[in-house]
Amino acid sequence: MDERPVPPFYDFVLDDFQRRAIDVLDRGHSVLVAAPTGSGKTVVAEHAVADALACGEKAFYTTPIKALSNQKYHDFVARYGVERVGLLTGDNTINGEAPIVVMTTEVLRNMIYAASSTLGGLRYVVLDEVHYLQDAYRGPVWEEVIIHLPRSVRLVCLSATVSNAGDLAEWISTVRGPTTAVVELERPVELENLYLVGERSSDRLHMLPVVVGDRPNAEARKLDEEGARRQTRHKGDRRPRRRLFTPRRVEVAEALAEASMLPALYFIFSRAACDEAVRQCLDAHLSLTDADERQRIRAICEQHVRTLSDDDLDVLGWSRWMMGMEAGIGAHHAGMVPPFKEAVEACFAAGLVKLVFATETLALGINMPARSVVIEKLTKFTGERHEFLTPSQYTQLTGRAGRRGIDEHGNALVLWSPYIAFEQVAALVMARSFALTSAFRPTYNMAVNLVRRYPPDEAHHLLNLSFAQYLSDREVVGLEVQLERVARRRAEAELDVHCELGDPQELVMLERRLHDVRREAPSQFHAMDEALSRLRPGDVIDVPDRREFVRAVVLSAARRQGAIRLRVLTVARRRLLLGPADFDVAPERLGHLELPVPYAPHSPSYQRSVAVLLSRVRVRAPERKGPEKKQGLAGSGTSGSRDPVSMGVAKIEAAVTGHPVAGCPDVDRHRRAVRDANRLAGEYDQIKRRVLGHASTLARSFDRILQVLAELGYLSGWQLTERGNVLARLFHETDLLLAECLHAGLFDDLDPASIAALASLFTYEARGSGEDVAPWFPTVELRRRWAEVEGLRLRLVDIEERVGVPPVRALDPGFAGLAYAWVGGRDLVEVLEHEELSGGDFVRNVKQLIDLLRQIGDAAPSGATAGAARTASTALFRGIVAASSAVDDEDGGDEDGGDEDGADRADVSAHDDADDHSQR
Repeated sequence: MDERPVPPFYDFVLDDFQRRAIDVLDRGHSVLVAAPTGSGKTVVAEHAVADALACGEKAFYTTPIKALSNQKYHDFVARYGVERVGLLTGDNTINGEAPIVVMTTEVLRNMIYAASSTLGGLRYVVLDEVHYLQDAYRGPVWEEVIIHLPRSVRLVCLSATVSNAGDLAEWISTVRGPTTAVVELERPVELENLYLVGERSSDRLHMLPVVVGDRPNAEARKLDEEGARRQTRHKGDRRPRRRLFTPRRVEVAEALAEASMLPALYFIFSRAACDEAVRQCLDAHLSLTDADERQRIRAICEQHVRTLSDDDLDVLGWSRWMMGMEAGIGAHHAGMVPPFKEAVEACFAAGLVKLVFATETLALGINMPARSVVIEKLTKFTGERHEFLTPSQYTQLTGRAGRRGIDEHGNALVLWSPYIAFEQVAALVMARSFALTSAFRPTYNMAVNLVRRYPPDEAHHLLNLSFAQYLSDREVVGLEVQLERVARRRAEAELDVHCELGDPQELVMLERRLHDVRREAPSQFHAMDEALSRLRPGDVIDVPDRREFVRAVVLSAARRQGAIRLRVLTVARRRLLLGPADFDVAPERLGHLELPVPYAPHSPSYQRSVAVLLSRVRVRAPERKGPEKKQGLAGSGTSGSRDPVSMGVAKIEAAVTGHPVAGCPDVDRHRRAVRDANRLAGEYDQIKRRVLGHASTLARSFDRILQVLAELGYLSGWQLTERGNVLARLFHETDLLLAECLHAGLFDDLDPASIAALASLFTYEARGSGEDVAPWFPTVELRRRWAEVEGLRLRLVDIEERVGVPPVRALDPGFAGLAYAWVGGRDLVEVLEHEELSGGDFVRNVKQLIDLLRQIGDAAPSGATAGAARTASTALFRGIVAASSAVDDEDGGDEDGGDEDGADRADVSAHDDADDHSQR
């Protein structure tokens, strides 16, 4: 029997949940540990690693981002020595055959699909931050790993506290075998949630607890309510000012220092605002360090940037950044180059930098515990709209507050805002439900790898093993129970409908029509309203715009103030809000198009995509023969000679009073029964549609993807063609379009700089949704290739829309010139001199480009093209890019960019640090 000792490096008493989780592993099962940040979940993972080594086997430790991978690599090297630890990320390949290998989750997924020999002897896989599987863009990778990993391998899944950890563990048990959920709800350090309010009549900020005795603080509520009502007017004010105000950043910093609540992380959901906050503190002459600390800070910072030239440091704003660091104040966001971020992390961990203004990306896994956490706003801009933080996001942000073994309690401070009521703050703080969902969806690459590895029935079966389908099936059980209950109540109601004198349904329809006609009599408004109510998003109609009719697509239809309001988009990209009064003739439904997903009608790029689709959709010619007749606007009519639609009010009244059922003594019971039966019939149909939708959504999506692949020649029956084998090696969100371009030879006969520029179209997405700028290309040939790529993309979009697959996103040529220049040897000053791109964004985009070029180097059918791609990837890896990928310091790595600034795309975090897509 294997000995599984508790690792000797524990110098503390294990918590109960840690012991329970280790016991699960020692019984030979997989384990899911859901516990708050900083509670010690990784102890369980470290036990698994020690157990694998004791048994002469391997352990893989996976993380969602490179910064975490680099951090864990250093931890394991310090414990086990460099010879026994490896690292595999998009930046580094170090000792990949070691018994302990740290990697990003995508690298493991790619190993599994490639049936890599490195998987031999694998005993454990640690999936750190497994709750990341709900991420819209990268989440499916976690499910692919869990489903396809050899069954002999046990999992150690580490998650933030989620309310449905049991569901996740049950699903893993279904897919892989016995898995136990170990849940810890208590934080290792108690958290005090505080409400920080500025009041104009006071020279001090109010710092009030959010919760008192398990209830929202009555004093804070009263202050917030009175502050919203009462205003003050000071001499020289043009208008009254609110009594309360949001504390300024410098005031907050001073209050934290005075209350001994430093070190602190101050979260602001904007890169520019983080940098501005540091500047404001410096302008206020705020300093949190002494002379010795400043000297130590400078030494650490200089060590982290030692490989950068003076010119590089100048263009990156070294002097101004260093002033903040020496004052003990720093920023941390994805716009900074990794050496700067790593220096901030090192100085903060050493207790030298006391205040860090950071975007939410810092909350994901980076080991930077603090005494206090400040959240400036409880809303953040997603690129489309402002959204309130979820309980899960709030918990993630405040998880860094309170250092175990140092602080008696941690502090989470929320600043007063005129736009957020205290009740909302309290509700967020007291929320306890953080249900984990699934973002699993089939992709082209996933499809060809399933075809390559499994027969059809097994491939469909594996799709049905996803967590998404598991949750869906569980909901189906509940829906089936609802369906049975509604059917029973409907049958009971239909018994009461029966009347020996006549048809109660007919009487009710006549009465309803009488009511409608009386209401409609003044005008055609209600008839037009009802006609508009039959339109659905995606319907193509002609609408009045100025003095003519123009083609438009319905984006939404909603009832506002008693009438239907259509929001439509014209071919000219004009958005119109129309109601019944805007039409003289009821609009005809001329055709229909599937609106792109995700649905983002306020996004200019989304509107451009929809306008393009609208200009190409096939529609029938409008009749426009005059005002629409009223037939059919009020239902299907009645039986026999009665036609309530064509009757006047008097005739319908006579029909109602003369109806045989009207004289029945139980007529009121019959009426109620008819209404109940009709309502229940509608409920039944709605639930039935939901059941059918749940049962086949993934399978339908998979089959549609297979249809596209077969149509384009990637499949022959259930076999991959040569083109399919190329696609199987491309792990990218635009995988199929990239494969099409390789097949068409669009990457052939290009020098390394040009191939890098062309490849950047697939990796780069501009931050923000500003005005369209004509693309610039360094050569005429690149412009011609871009046009051919765009032509291929539009043809692919046509096929995807016809088949019903979400269309590939538009490509962005905005990085082509920078990629061309960097491969050509230009220095950082020259490349970024006239660009608005930050140093951090430049580095991250180059890293993503390097990864894609390596994939092209592995997959390109042409040997010359593959060689040029590999040469380009090597040429890109220099200067600040290479310095940002080094792991020889105690800190390292890139980070997830997050959706930080108001101009950010909602999905930008999906593309930052998601570049570990090819097996090294």
